[in-house]
Amino acid sequence: MKSGRVATTVGVDVPDKMKSRIPVVLLACGSFNPITNMHLRLFEVARDHLHQTGWYFSLLSPVLVSRRQESLRSNLSRKQTSSLCQDGGIGLYQVIGGIISPVNDNYRKKDLVSAHHRVAMARLALQTSDWVRVDPWESEQVQWMETVKVLRTFLTQMSRKTVQHHHSELLRSLPQTEGLDHGRAGSTARTAGPELKLLCGADVLKTFQTPNLWKDAHIQEIVEKFGIVCVSRTGHNPKEYISGSPILHRYRHNIHLAREPVQNELSSTYVRQALSQGHSVKYLLPDAVIAYIKDHNLYTRDSSRKGSSTQRNEGKPSWGEPAPPPRSSS
Repeated sequence: MKSGRVATTVGVDVPDKMKSRIPVVLLACGSFNPITNMHLRLFEVARDHLHQTGWYFSLLSPVLVSRRQESLRSNLSRKQTSSLCQDGGIGLYQVIGGIISPVNDNYRKKDLVSAHHRVAMARLALQTSDWVRVDPWESEQVQWMETVKVLRTFLTQMSRKTVQHHHSELLRSLPQTEGLDHGRAGSTARTAGPELKLLCGADVLKTFQTPNLWKDAHIQEIVEKFGIVCVSRTGHNPKEYISGSPILHRYRHNIHLAREPVQNELSSTYVRQALSQGHSVKYLLPDAVIAYIKDHNLYTRDSSRKGSSTQRNEGKPSWGEPAPPPRSSS
């Protein structure tokens, strides 16, 4: 496995009323083959959801919240709590960054173009985002990595320097607020650091129920240690998936269900099919991504046929890893 640093933050301007909330970084793992506008929408919908929900839940259900959430709540005065609930600002969390982590080439998915192309397209797609970035670390490893291992790696890096430093800067810039014990609140937040949560669509949540696809220990670690922000998709019922899984049901308080108000069935699979047939994909992908695909002759009928041939010849990974579970993008 290659060594290297994982860059994990994006600088953002933080409104004063959000500075007492728990900082969160959202991580989306997947093929991004290619990245679409709906992948980008996942981040926006998830951020809105976390900024606007969660606070009342933690106040009314203290048994279900984590020690981290309980600590933050105990450090806030009644006046601050009331302030957080004004102007729609009732969220327990403050999203400080988003990361897109394209899967390694050894994922062996049909028609999967080279990682350097998928990373480049993601960078182009995120040119207009001031808080989401692509990180190539996972794609640069010598073998495919299970999702939980990717989460562990990013969390370790976050805990060391980059995000911790950024979070400390935010805390030092907190305005003086009447009735707040700055010493106690600041100390608790600085030692805790930001949380990392897996961002995915409801289709990925469903795959947790597929026999022999995910390890139970990995599912539990993901929902217990990290948490999930799941964005709705047409034809999926995430509440049903949670109630049908003992592990998901046990840690349901750490699974945040965000509703996408603009439902559609756009997927990378559809985009690849459309491109292979010479159809337009304008307004489904950022224009810069469409131009890149055209310049590099990706997803054409000839390139898809070549990729299928390679897929049949490669077979299973030689290092004995289990079949990769579906990722959070198609």
